[in-house]
Amino acid sequence: MTVAHVLIVDDDDADTMMIEEALAAEAVPPVVSRVADGAEALAFLRRQGEYADAPRPDLVLLDLNMPRMGGHEVLLEIKGDDTLKSIPIVVLTTSDALPDITASYVRHANAYVTKPMDLDSFEAAVRRIRRFYAEVAVLPSE
Repeated sequence: MTVAHVLIVDDDDADTMMIEEALAAEAVPPVVSRVADGAEALAFLRRQGEYADAPRPDLVLLDLNMPRMGGHEVLLEIKGDDTLKSIPIVVLTTSDALPDITASYVRHANAYVTKPMDLDSFEAAVRRIRRFYAEVAVLPSE
């Protein structure tokens, strides 16, 4: 299965734009959706309210530090929900703090990637994440 749809959960517009540009540069770019915080992410994934027709993503790129509901809380909710827990979640964040890394894996993140500071490295990291899940990993179907 290929990664046809990526959900970006990030409140930073500049980071989101770089992620979107990196994904758009792929030979077969995925459909990309974006929400700005954890509460919106859960509504999107559970197809609630304005997200009633939202597609189920094949991959979630999740920031940790967001308003309303942060990434750690989102991980607990998603991985505790039988209908959502099979969706791969890659934490993509600026934090390289060991407690954040450990807590993310304890909450069943599929991977943890620290956002590189320079543009080229940032976009390369996003492309490698997407390619791994599109070309190497075997993903569950809904």
